[in-house]
Amino acid sequence: MRNLDYSPLYRASVGFDRVADMLDRVMSQDLPSNTYPPYNIEKTSDDAYRISVAVAGFAGDDLNVEQRENALLISARKAKADDAATSYLHRGIATRAFEKRFTLADHVRVTGATHENGMLHVDLVREVPEALKPRQIEIASTAPAQAAIEA
Repeated sequence: MRNLDYSPLYRASVGFDRVADMLDRVMSQDLPSNTYPPYNIEKTSDDAYRISVAVAGFAGDDLNVEQRENALLISARKAKADDAATSYLHRGIATRAFEKRFTLADHVRVTGATHENGMLHVDLVREVPEALKPRQIEIASTAPAQAAIEA
């Protein structure tokens, strides 16, 4: 296992300690990533994103989408069906329960979710508050002091 020292990052930046902690968490995971179910992450505009998860075999009632602080949790649990009466020759559509977690950046919120054609689409938008947006700082003139020097 590899341990990285992020202290040089702290010297040159302010407020990025969470990013370094997240990198450290990702690097320390020895478990292989869970690839079920497959998903896509799209950038639909400058501040909008869409996560599409392949959920074939699940009904809308079997799915759960929840946002907790800076995390998005997508889970599914198939209601027990009477499979004893069905005899499968091949069963390739997985309907096992799953839980998928996505870490969201600050000020990203879920705006909606739709389930169509075996796909679950979760729309997200980044809304930076006005107080955090860049603003121009006016530089005050030192004209009175300059006039005193010239006199």
